[in-house]
Amino acid sequence: MTEDTTQDARRLDHGYVLDDQVGFLLRKAWQRNTVIFTEKMATGLTPTQFSVMYRLSEVGSVSQNQLGRSVAMDGATTKGVVDRLIARGLLTTRPDPDDRRRHLVSLTDAGWEVFEASVMIAHEVTADTLSALTAAEQRTLVRLLAKIQ
Repeated sequence: MTEDTTQDARRLDHGYVLDDQVGFLLRKAWQRNTVIFTEKMATGLTPTQFSVMYRLSEVGSVSQNQLGRSVAMDGATTKGVVDRLIARGLLTTRPDPDDRRRHLVSLTDAGWEVFEASVMIAHEVTADTLSALTAAEQRTLVRLLAKIQ
């Protein structure tokens, strides 16, 4: 057996097919969604920035720690996202009246305007990302993804 033949045989012995693995497929789907998001999002928000702003539109003022947990981001990532949005004038912080050690994060008026301009685009991003699926398949995918969290 030549070295190339041995390598070919070794490649097939493990039974693992990368293209069939959930993590690989999720990453590819995430990449597709991110490309579509970046192309469409005229407001210049990233997916994580949009998630933060969306959550703030729902809950109002919240601590940075609670905000990060509510959008599944670690503390360092949340701080970076919040700092960048503050620098753009889209978020503000103020001391928590119940706990002076903590600051509450909220949308500014400009933040609300950017959020409102972005939310309809976000609908389009989702529709484009899922466009290869039927409506029933789309509902099933979203239900199953929510189930494995």
